[in-house]
Parts: sequence; C-alpha cells; structure tokens
Amino acid sequence: MLRTVRAAVGALAVAGLALGLTACTEAADKAVDQVDKAVTDTYEVTYEVTGKGVDSIDFHAGGGTALEPQIETVQKPTLPWKKTVTLKGIMPPAVMPTAVDVTEAELTCSITYKGKVIKESKDAGLVAAGGCVAVSPLAG
Repeated sequence: MLRTVRAAVGALAVAGLALGLTACTEAADKAVDQVDKAVTDTYEVTYEVTGKGVDSIDFHAGGGTALEPQIETVQKPTLPWKKTVTLKGIMPPAVMPTAVDVTEAELTCSITYKGKVIKESKDAGLVAAGGCVAVSPLAG
C-alpha cells in the first residue's frame, strides 16, 4: 500500500512539474512576442517648434535603430515648424531646438501622438536650448 501511495505522489509531482513548465514556456513566449512587437512596430508623432531666434532643430526622424536613433537637423527653420515622422518601437520621440538671440530667444516644442500632446517644453533667454523627449508610446 505504501508503495502505491509513493508511486501516485510521484506521478502527481511529475505531472505538476510538466504543467508548470508548460505555463512558464507560454509566459516566456508571450514575453518574447511583446519585446519583438515593442522593437519592430511603428508609430507616428508630430513635432512642433515655435518661438523666435531658433537657429536649428535636431530630431529623431525614424532612421537608425530603436536603441540608436539617427538624428536629423534643420538649420534656420521657418517658424512655426511642424514635422510628422514615423518611429520604430521603443525609439523615443525627440525634438531639440536651439535658439540664440541678443534680444532674448524664445522657443516652445511639443510632441503629439494620436492628437494628444505627450511632451511640451518652453525656454527663453539669450541662449535657449529646449528639448522634448518622450517615452515611446509602444513601450508603456
């Protein structure tokens, strides 16, 4: 009788372990799918810059990789400046205007995703260096 009980308990333990490993494997597969999606999916944002005395605007335009985005630059932009770009996965949307004006530079930047402003910044002074960097909407 004792031998039968031990065999039954052993069989239950093996079945439980197999079931647990299957659940872990499924969770791991789902996690891998989420990471793949976060890196390969794309999304659109719109950058806007206003103000006076803006000399240049640096921004992530979608080139490069999600972890090492390529930065593009516009020199002496006409204001207000607006640009819609497509970014990859976890690539952070970023726009960084720089302004120099002896009468006091001013700048405002914003990042909009699906009609909602997700980041906004203002700066003023002889030299103004603003920047809007947001977390990718696909990362959260």
